[in-house]
Amino acid sequence: MKQKILWIGGAAVFVALIIFGLAMMGSVLGAKAKALPVALVVLDQPLDLPTGEKIALGELVKQKVTELDQLPINWITMDSESDVQVELEAQNVYGALIIPADFSRGVLSIQSPSPVPSTIKQYLNEGMNSQAASAVKTMLNQMMDMMQSEISQNLLSQIGEQAEQLPIHTAKALLTPFHIEEIVVHAVGSNNGNGTAPNILTQVIWIGSLICSIFLFLAVRNCRQTTDRRFAVVAVQLIVGLVLTAAASGFTVWMANIWYGMHISNPLHVWLFLWLVAAAFFLLQSALLSWIGFPAIGLLVLLLFFSLPLLNMAPEFMSQTTQDWLYSWTPLRYAAAGLRTIMYYGGEGMSLAYRVMWCIAAVAAVVLLASSARKEKTDKQKTGLLSLPTSK
Repeated sequence: MKQKILWIGGAAVFVALIIFGLAMMGSVLGAKAKALPVALVVLDQPLDLPTGEKIALGELVKQKVTELDQLPINWITMDSESDVQVELEAQNVYGALIIPADFSRGVLSIQSPSPVPSTIKQYLNEGMNSQAASAVKTMLNQMMDMMQSEISQNLLSQIGEQAEQLPIHTAKALLTPFHIEEIVVHAVGSNNGNGTAPNILTQVIWIGSLICSIFLFLAVRNCRQTTDRRFAVVAVQLIVGLVLTAAASGFTVWMANIWYGMHISNPLHVWLFLWLVAAAFFLLQSALLSWIGFPAIGLLVLLLFFSLPLLNMAPEFMSQTTQDWLYSWTPLRYAAAGLRTIMYYGGEGMSLAYRVMWCIAAVAAVVLLASSARKEKTDKQKTGLLSLPTSK
C-alpha cells in the first residue's frame, strides 16, 4: 500500500473510465433528433363547392403537419417532385411528403357512387442515414394516420347530416380517405448492416493502416541505427506504406464482398477511394509517430474510439458541442461519407470527401518527409557537441 505505483494505477483506472466513457457514451446516450430536414410538396388544386366556397385539403394537411412543433422535423417547402428528387440525390433531406394535384378531388369523391381516393407519396432517403430515415418514416406514418382519422370524422359528420344510412362503398372509402405510397430511395441493399457498411469499412481500414504505420515506424527506427540516409529511409517508408495500403484496401473490399456477402455495386470505385482513405490514414498516423513516438498510438486509438459512435449517427441527433468539437473535423467522418456516396448514390457529389482525403494525405506526407531532418539526441552525441573533459 505504500508503493506509489499502486495509487497511480488506481487513478489511471478512473481516468481511463472517464475518457472512454465520454468517448463511448457521452455522444450517444440521451441523443435526440433535432430538426430532421424533410421536403414537403403540395400540388393539390382547390375545388369549387356547390355553395360557392373553395376547398383545399392539401393546404389543410400542410397546415396541420407544419404546426406539429413537438416533432423534430424541419419542413422544407418545394414546388415540384423533381426538386425533391434533386435534394434526395444531394443527401440534403431524409425524406419527403408529396400531396398530389387530385388530393381534394379524391377525398371528396368518397361521397360519390364511385370513390377514387388519391395517393400521397412518402419518400425515404435510406442511404443517407438509416437511423434518421427510420425516425422520419415513423413520424410521417403517425401524421398520416392522424390526418386520415381527422378527415374521416369530418366527412362522416357531413354525410351524416344528409343521410342516416351510409352505402357500403362509402363506408369502406371512409376507412381510408386517401392512400399512402412509401418509396425508399438509395436503399442500402443486403448484408450492409442496415446502412452501416461504409462505417465498418472505415473502421477496419483505420485499424489496418495503424498496424502498418507502427511496424514501418519500427523498421525505420532500426534502419536509422545503421545508416545516415534519413530522407531515403523515410521516402522508402512512404512508398512501401502506399503499396501496403493498396493491397490492404483491396483485400478489405474483397473480404467484405466474398466472405461476408456485403453488397457492393461498384467494387473498383470503392477500392480506389478506400485506397485513398487508407493512404491518408497511414500518412497521418506515420507523421504523428515520427514526431511524437509511441505516445501517438494512444492519441490515434482515442480518436478512433471518439469517432466510432458518431459514424452511425445523423448530425441532427448530436449535441451542438459534439458537432463543433469532434464531428466537424474527424477524418473518419469524411471517409465514411465518401464511401456512403459511392455505395448508395453512385459516387455523385464526392468533391468534399476527395478534397479532405487528398489534403490530409498531402500535408501528412510533407510532415512525414520533414521528420527526416529532425535531429535526435544520439546524433548530437555522435557529432561530439557535448564533450566531456578527460582526466590525466
